[in-house]
Amino acid sequence: MERIALFIDGANVYAAAKRLGWNFDHRKILEHFSAGGALYNAFYYTAVPTPIDDKQKRFTDALTYMGYTVRTRPLREATDEGGETHRRASLDIEIVTDLLSTSDRFDTAVLLTGDGDFERPVEVLRARGKRVVVACIAEMTSYELRNAADEYVDFKDIREHVERPGYRLPSESRGNSGSEHRPFYTSAALQESDDR
Repeated sequence: MERIALFIDGANVYAAAKRLGWNFDHRKILEHFSAGGALYNAFYYTAVPTPIDDKQKRFTDALTYMGYTVRTRPLREATDEGGETHRRASLDIEIVTDLLSTSDRFDTAVLLTGDGDFERPVEVLRARGKRVVVACIAEMTSYELRNAADEYVDFKDIREHVERPGYRLPSESRGNSGSEHRPFYTSAALQESDDR
């Protein structure tokens, strides 16, 4: 039976959900991507504020209860030369470390992100004989990452299988009433283009 491992870039998936205007049910994500195989592990990567707030704590606890291995990094604040403060935490190293260090325990890696920084680790996994599936939305997926993967899945195509019904996020495409509200656990400093 095919052994499957799931790697979720939390900030990237949250940004995709914001663009789509609907949220994910992480239990359904587990079920959908492990169907037809044996789930080795599911990793979820997210930045957390220090101290962690109750909402974020409940979220990470729920993921752990569902069976995810949750990897967190504290958010750091940095002020740029223009005096603007950005909160950021990068979990790319943790994702790459888990992808490569556990590769002997899975046959297929499912990577939920569109970040082009993962192109080279995906190529390394494929060179080791692993199958790699990338899932995200087209407008947030780099060409290089999509090209490096064995298969690409657009979240829009699997909505009925992974959506959390009745739980909507304000869609970026519908606008935010002029506000600049951004998720607090982004993986990188946001620019005007917001090309996460």
